Amino acid sequence: MDLHLGTLFHCLDDPDSKENEAPAPPAWEFIPQGALAVEGGRVADRGPAAVLAARYPDARRHDWGTGLIVPGFVDTHIHAAQVDVIASHGSQLLDWLERYTFPEETRFADPDHAAAASAFFFDQLAAHGTTSACIFPTVHEGATEAVFAEAARRRLRIACGKVAMNRFCPEALRDGPDLGRAATERLIARWHGHGRLRYILTPRFAPASTPAQLAWLGGLRREVPGLAVQSHVAENRAEVAWVQELYPEARSYLDVYERHGLLGPGCVYAHGIHLDDADRARLAATGTAIAFCPTSNEFLGSGLFDLARAQEAGVTVGLGSDVGAGTSYSLLRTLASAYGVLQLQGQSLSPWRGFYLATLAGARALGLDGLIGNFETGKEADFVVLDPEATPVLARRCARALERAGGDLAAAAGEILFALMLLGDDRAVRTTHILGEAAYRRT
Repeated sequence: MDLHLGTLFHCLDDPDSKENEAPAPPAWEFIPQGALAVEGGRVADRGPAAVLAARYPDARRHDWGTGLIVPGFVDTHIHAAQVDVIASHGSQLLDWLERYTFPEETRFADPDHAAAASAFFFDQLAAHGTTSACIFPTVHEGATEAVFAEAARRRLRIACGKVAMNRFCPEALRDGPDLGRAATERLIARWHGHGRLRYILTPRFAPASTPAQLAWLGGLRREVPGLAVQSHVAENRAEVAWVQELYPEARSYLDVYERHGLLGPGCVYAHGIHLDDADRARLAATGTAIAFCPTSNEFLGSGLFDLARAQEAGVTVGLGSDVGAGTSYSLLRTLASAYGVLQLQGQSLSPWRGFYLATLAGARALGLDGLIGNFETGKEADFVVLDPEATPVLARRCARALERAGGDLAAAAGEILFALMLLGDDRAVRTTHILGEAAYRRT
């Protein structure tokens, strides 16, 4: 057994849920001088360090000092094939895809390029504290294989699936007459349920698939247990108008997916900016989640996601970096952007809910909250140690918060978490652990 000593913080529920009003139990735990006990890659116990040290006297101890031990971050929307697209000078969504994304994704037909890019991609996730992700590769079977193989080598819990796309794209990225059936079925057989890996059906977005392809994907989802769906929805107004032209029989962009059986628990749709209340009601009723991708939405000028309306409707919302339209692999940087996006709408993101979005909410969005997302006993021990003294600005800000609280770390918790949320990035990630083993250490 290993004991990791430091300040422990995790969410037990949504801190802003109305169900958590008194006398409901607290939605989070913040334990100064705490400890996390890990055995066999799983959480064995948690609590005050003195108590756990006495309970497990023979455990190996890892003292992280002032470090904050939090669950590994869960990125609900990211593109492994866009590592070389990030920071491509601006345009809006549809033009950006044509100018930058599609040309880069054609390079993933080369197995060597796909393998090297996948290794770099997962190195970046580890360095930024992300331990689980819902990943878009490309339309290529080999590129999807490279993502799964690299994730399996690192023992990561991910969801990924070959992109389905058979129109309005370059020929080199287009599924052929079989709609991608053979490659998809081979990948499902090899990787779905293998270790910590899940296959997730991945139509790029409604315009890029014919009705026949979407119908086939919906049928496949009904046939194979545990298959969910990831895609994009209502990101950009021009895109929404285009979907209306292509699918005039559908009530909305989201309705296109529902008509083809592509909504349900574990399914996650990125963006969801231009949805209406009827759409939100359908998301909630079907258990379909939205990935909130604020850095991407700012960068492409897509709009402002209304978190409050989604929350009021009962929609599960996770956080997505959306690299490469997103501008950082860091979910801390993504939270800083989320805070600004919500402020512009008269909404406020507390640090408690911010960390919930980056951890347990993401696990819930992907249907993985029974396995990851917090430190409940028996869950997989993916965690990150954050350094509140990582930069001079962050160190000074946290020191002042502690001073104002009279040295009481628990009383300063909200301010310290908020400072990490607004000022943190990969420099604040001291170490990243997968199943209790160090996968990254900052040098």
